[in-house]
Amino acid sequence: MTATATSTPPPAAPKVTGGKGGRSRLSLPWILLIVAGGLIALSAVRAITGAQDLTSAGQINAALSLAVPIGLAGLGGLWSERAGVVNIGLEGMMILGSFFGAWAGWQTDPWLGILAGILGGMIGGLLHAVATVTFGVDHIISGIAINILAVGFTTYFAKLWFNSGEAAAKGGSPKQSPPSEEITSVTIPGLSDWLADIEKHHWFLVSDVAGILGGLVTNLSLVTVLAVVLLIATFFVLWKTAFGLRLRSCGENPIAAESLGVNVYKYKYIAVVVSGGLAGLGGAFLSLVTSHIYNEGQTGGRGYIGLAAMIFGNWRPGGLAMGAGLFGFADALQLRSGGESVHALLLLLFVALVGIAAWKAYKKRWITSSIAIVIGVGILIWYLGTTTVPVEFVSATPYVVTLLVLSLSAQRLRMPKADGMRYRKGEGK
Repeated sequence: MTATATSTPPPAAPKVTGGKGGRSRLSLPWILLIVAGGLIALSAVRAITGAQDLTSAGQINAALSLAVPIGLAGLGGLWSERAGVVNIGLEGMMILGSFFGAWAGWQTDPWLGILAGILGGMIGGLLHAVATVTFGVDHIISGIAINILAVGFTTYFAKLWFNSGEAAAKGGSPKQSPPSEEITSVTIPGLSDWLADIEKHHWFLVSDVAGILGGLVTNLSLVTVLAVVLLIATFFVLWKTAFGLRLRSCGENPIAAESLGVNVYKYKYIAVVVSGGLAGLGGAFLSLVTSHIYNEGQTGGRGYIGLAAMIFGNWRPGGLAMGAGLFGFADALQLRSGGESVHALLLLLFVALVGIAAWKAYKKRWITSSIAIVIGVGILIWYLGTTTVPVEFVSATPYVVTLLVLSLSAQRLRMPKADGMRYRKGEGK
């Protein structure tokens, strides 16, 4: 892949910065207030509709398991885009991670499989860095190329490695790997049982809190714990260290960063390779923790959803975690409870739209407020006139949630100023 692969080169990085730097972020008290309000609303919906699985420990545990690969992909995107490189190739890097993780996992140890998955994703990240940073290829074109190459590579080698010899004898096929051993899960004894007892009473709010906490301390994979550690470490590395400041400066104004002595190429390479490694870890989670085998098409677009979670989180780890949790929750609902729980969420969506309409009216944005009211009334009529939702809609729930949260959060987003823009070494001299 060379620079001639693009018909229209991306615009050059800006030489000056200006503006207010985007909208102000929500303070911690406001975030806690929003979370508490959402929990109360969810508890009320559970009590009204009788959909007890909405806040059960099983639902939360499944949501967490489904949120981890999405969150890791989004975390990878955050590293890359904070350095100014758009990484639409997260899906392909997840595919590489799931394939190499399963390939190494069934032959050796699942933890070695995790390491192999990370390395597989880093190879994809390195290819993306070479194309975009060194040769100046359009970031979107390079990412799409990596996605296509990853599918082709894994399809070919799955047929070559999993369909013969010992692999075939142990259950391998052209589309899947032999199973690997299970990675250890942990449960906090005593606390888990106590929370389960409280949850069974179905008390308003109290049982809901117990169910949520129970899902977080029961059958928790060690890889999930690792993902949480990586999320926290990302915040401290990127926002609390000199290294992180230099890396983020490459995504805001690489020319100014270079003029101050920052090796922009080096930081972009580091960010994109780390991005690939995190996405690869997300893919390995799918093949070694969620299912214990590699399956063709296993990622199911989670790389793209991770990118959406990152955007929803405004390119920050905390918001990213909330977005990944929301998408994981929606995915778990449609897998566990189907139409009943998704139907109950229609009532919650109505309440949310009424709240949005009231807020927009307070801000004197009458058109937006009116649109929210009209959509909310339509959803309420749908809820009152039915007892379930079609299977097709249930299956599409995670993707509908993705579109909704992106559309509702679009007005407060502030991406890195030089994100996706071409930079050439020496422009700051």
